[in-house]
Amino acid sequence: MDALRKQASKLREQVAKQQQAVIKQFSGTGYESSDVMVIDEIEMQRHQQLEKLYRSTRAGKEFQKEVVRAAESFTAIGYKHIETGTKLSEDCCKYGAENIDDNILAKAASIYGDARKHVEKEQEEFNKLLSSQVLDPLRAMVMGAPLEDARHLAQRYSRMRQEAEAQAAEIARRQARVREAQTLEHVAKLHAAEAKMKELKANMAVLGKEASAAMAAVESQQQRLTFQRLVSMVEGEKNYHLRIAAILGDVEVEMVSEKQRKESAPPVIPSENLSGKTTYFLAEAMHPFTAASEKELSLSVGDYVVVRKVTQSGWSEGECQGRGGWFPSAFVEKRQRLPTSSVDSEVY
Repeated sequence: MDALRKQASKLREQVAKQQQAVIKQFSGTGYESSDVMVIDEIEMQRHQQLEKLYRSTRAGKEFQKEVVRAAESFTAIGYKHIETGTKLSEDCCKYGAENIDDNILAKAASIYGDARKHVEKEQEEFNKLLSSQVLDPLRAMVMGAPLEDARHLAQRYSRMRQEAEAQAAEIARRQARVREAQTLEHVAKLHAAEAKMKELKANMAVLGKEASAAMAAVESQQQRLTFQRLVSMVEGEKNYHLRIAAILGDVEVEMVSEKQRKESAPPVIPSENLSGKTTYFLAEAMHPFTAASEKELSLSVGDYVVVRKVTQSGWSEGECQGRGGWFPSAFVEKRQRLPTSSVDSEVY
């Protein structure tokens, strides 16, 4: 009966070990955490260092994946932005071309349509930067062999450590058997277990150093590369927005200037409206005025002008020293009223 009980107990231990191994295989993180000192303090420190490096590189890899997903989304949105902006540019230019007859809105549409082409060009350049400076390097790092090779070394060390932990327990059992009955068989099995443990210690020392060095190098490269790619993305996005702001700033200035020019320009009066009887009067220039176009009339203080037309927009049309054109009504003062037929002889 004692033999049967011992056999049943041993069978239960084996089943428990197998269950624990299955649980570790399917629910583990790749590097098993353990506070058990298997060999000595030095090995324990190496185990803790590898565990920390494994978690750090895993977190770094996940962060790189998040950055890649974000950059991919930015790129997709950017191409949609280009498609929409290009259509708007074409519509604006079309409207401007079809309504060009001295129309402020048409002119503004043309200006904005041309500017949008440059905006979409900047968006395309930003998409290329995201691809070459962020996506490609990070994808290569995430899928790269150095990271996977280093993590495989750490996983091998973790499995070897678990094996050493089980072997230490086996040695303890063998020692107990020898204390109970110091037979040749028990002593031989104890020596075999101790020899295996010695071999495991030697292999762990070599593999531990190799895994630690590889993981530390990968962590350093991972941190450095990810930081550089983040900086590149920030700089690229900043420069992109600055260039867009400059383009739109120029567009706004041009559109507002065009509006002001249209509103302040002398009115265009059809020639037939000037025919027939018109009352002229004489005015003196009180302020200097410099013509900005061929339609306008330059004046100096003290010049006398024959005013032939006054509009409600604040502009007047007249002649001075043989030249005709438009000038601001507020720049002159009426001096006397002369008959139409005698204007030229009176003034000159």
